[in-house]
Amino acid sequence: MAPLPRVGDELQQAAEHGRVCALAAHGQRDLQRCLTAHPDLFAEGPFDGALTSSIALAIAFSAPWCEAVELRLTNRAVLWGFALDWQVDRLATSAVELDRLVQRQLSVTDGASAATDDPLGRFLAGLHADLVAVPAFATLGGAWRAAARRTLHAMRQEWQWKTAMRDGLQPPPTLADYLNNADNLACTVVNVVHWIRTGGADTQARLDRLVIASDAVQRALRLVNDLSTHERDLRWGDLNAIMLVDDRAVVEQVLKRLVTDVTDLLDELRADCPREAAYLTRQLGYTTGFYRSTDFWGVS
Repeated sequence: MAPLPRVGDELQQAAEHGRVCALAAHGQRDLQRCLTAHPDLFAEGPFDGALTSSIALAIAFSAPWCEAVELRLTNRAVLWGFALDWQVDRLATSAVELDRLVQRQLSVTDGASAATDDPLGRFLAGLHADLVAVPAFATLGGAWRAAARRTLHAMRQEWQWKTAMRDGLQPPPTLADYLNNADNLACTVVNVVHWIRTGGADTQARLDRLVIASDAVQRALRLVNDLSTHERDLRWGDLNAIMLVDDRAVVEQVLKRLVTDVTDLLDELRADCPREAAYLTRQLGYTTGFYRSTDFWGVS
């Protein structure tokens, strides 16, 4: 049996955990205010206190060196991603309806006002207004719009795949094609928001490399998610990587390779971007641990 840590070390470690959880508590309270302010968007069932707590904890443990005010936009970007995912996967009933949803969100990212009957767009418009107020947005706003565009198109692509499969119109995509569409996880678009809000003067010069690394983490997390939510996806009729292969072990092996590759990539990034590399590393580690026991969605 390993020796127990000294009392002083335990106190220091517990105090640090407490500080990070307090950071998350600030984030959760802000997200709860978002839910209250947008009741027509955030239904009580899926959007509950456990979801906002899980979001805030994930971001706090990914960037524990930040202050609560620095993580507010990151948390809200995650919440927008969940709301978008819910509208696409659970509420959209036709390709026409989905195309309209995507186009409305794209217009808002370009600075247009949200329609009065578009609660998702109104929430995104608030996020956009807060981002515009960040000085770095003047030079990095294009990167956020590009990331949002990729996320929106990727979610539409997955909807088209699963609908065509359901109706017997086409075979499932390959696992490679599915991973190339990993922007439907809405991970990189959140990370770009985070770097716009918290990055330094040299963020612009490094953002292309950060996005490449984020995309690698995003692909790994796509499989981490799918391995943990396969049963739920079967019930919901959602697409999942395990449905695309003959054996679950194939997905597990691909994930193992992706994690090895992304670890090497993050080790290289650490020399020039230590904080950003640490953020992505902690994001991958925290989410992997989280999905071993539970899921963000609180509905069956």
